[in-house]
Amino acid sequence: MRTLFTIVFISAIFSNVIFSQKIIQRDPIIENMVAEVNSDSLKAHILKLVSFGTRSTLSSNNTADPKRGIVAAREWVLSRFQEFSKQSEGRMTAKMDSWTQKADTKRVDVDVPMGNVMATLKGTDPTDDRIFLVSGHIDSRNTNVMNRTEDAPGANDDGSGTAAVIELARVMAKAKFPATVIFLVVSGEEQGLLGAEHLANQAFEEKWNIEGILNNDIMGSNNSNETNIIDNTRVRIFSEGLPFFEIEKKAPSIRTFGNENDGKARTLARYTKEVGERYVDNLEVVMIYRNDRFLRGGDHTPFVQKGFPAVRITEMNENYEHQHQDVRNDKSIKYGDLPEFMDFEYLRKNTAMNLATLSNLAKAPSTVQNLTIDTKNLTNSTTLFWQKPKSGKVKGYYVLMRETHQPFWQKKIFTTKNGVVLPYSKDNYFFAVQSVSEDGNESLPVLPKVGM
Repeated sequence: MRTLFTIVFISAIFSNVIFSQKIIQRDPIIENMVAEVNSDSLKAHILKLVSFGTRSTLSSNNTADPKRGIVAAREWVLSRFQEFSKQSEGRMTAKMDSWTQKADTKRVDVDVPMGNVMATLKGTDPTDDRIFLVSGHIDSRNTNVMNRTEDAPGANDDGSGTAAVIELARVMAKAKFPATVIFLVVSGEEQGLLGAEHLANQAFEEKWNIEGILNNDIMGSNNSNETNIIDNTRVRIFSEGLPFFEIEKKAPSIRTFGNENDGKARTLARYTKEVGERYVDNLEVVMIYRNDRFLRGGDHTPFVQKGFPAVRITEMNENYEHQHQDVRNDKSIKYGDLPEFMDFEYLRKNTAMNLATLSNLAKAPSTVQNLTIDTKNLTNSTTLFWQKPKSGKVKGYYVLMRETHQPFWQKKIFTTKNGVVLPYSKDNYFFAVQSVSEDGNESLPVLPKVGM
C-alpha cells in the first residue's frame, strides 16, 4: 500500500499556500541498499543458526562444544560482524557484551554466562550523537523453557530477527551515515528479556541518545494455524500509546492537547510505515496500537520502560504450531520451529523495510529544536516557529498536518523558513515538523509545545 501526500511549497512565512500533488521520491543510495538485501543470504543465516541445535540461553553452561549451543552461535554472529566491519573503513566495530546472570526463582535456575553481540556503525558527523538501533534475539526454546539439551531450532523465533540484523549489518557496513547505527543480537529473551534489559539499563545510565529502536521478533513466516491465512504482503508494527516512562509527568500535557496517539513509539511506528512502504514493493506495514501481543513480551519493552522510542516488528499471521514447540509429529501435524515453514522472500521484504527506515533516519538531520505553536489569540490559522536542528545539513523542513481523528499525516508542507502561518485552525489539526536533508531524508517528526 502506497501513501501519497499532498506536498505544499511555501516560499515565505506569510505567503499564500499553493497545492500540488507529488509522489515522494526514493533516495537512490537507500534504494540500492534495499536491492542488496538477499533472500538466499537470509536463508543461509537461518540455516547456520539452526545448525547449532539448541540456542537455549541455559545451554551457555556447556561451553566446550564449538558447534552446539548458544555460545557457539553467539561467536559465529560476532565473527560475521567482524568480517563485515572490514568493508567499513574503520567505521564499524564489533564486540561481545558479556556478564553473568544470577540464578532467580523464575527461568534461570543457575548462574548463567550471558552475551549480547553488538556491531556499531559509527556516524561520520562528530557533532551528531544520535543512535538508531535494530535488534533480534538469538536464543531459542522448546515447549519447556527450561529444557537446555534437546534441539530447539528457533528458525523463525527468533532466527528471523537475528538473520535480519546480520543481513542489515552486511549491507549497511559500507555506507556512511551522519548518525550511529547499532546492530544488536541479544540473549535471554525467552528467559525474561534479560539481554535487552541489561542493555536498556546501560543505555539509560550512560544517557545514550537513542532516537529509535526497531525490534524484530518472529518476522519470517507467512501463514497462521486455525485461520489458515497465507499472506506475505503485510507485517505488523506494535507501538505503545501512552508512554510507560514518567507517565505521571506527561499525562496533563497529553490530556490537554489530545496527543494520546503521538508518543515517541507511535511516532516511530508511523514513520516506519511511511518509509518502509516507500521503498519496499508489495508490503503494507500494519500499525497495531498496542505495545505487544497478549501473553507475550518482546525485547523492545525494557527500552520503552526506560523512555526510549522502541517498536516491535512481527509477521502478520503467526503459526503457533511452529513456536515454542518441541520438534515432533502428532496427529499428522509436524510441530517445531523449522526453516521449512518459513517464507524467505517475505523475510527479505521485512528486512528491507528495516533497512529503508534505519537508513533514512541515519541520513537525516537531527530533529528541529524548540518547536512552538502560538496559542495567545483566538484565530482560524496556525502559527508555528522552530529553531534549526543541532546537527546535520538542512535543505528545509516539512510541516506535517492531519485532522485530529486521522491516524496518519495527510499533508506535507515544505518550507525553507523557520516558521509558517497556515490557513488551518490549530483546533482542528495536529501539526509536526521534520527537518529534511539535502538528499531529501526526513528526521522523525516533532510535535509543538505551546509558546505564548
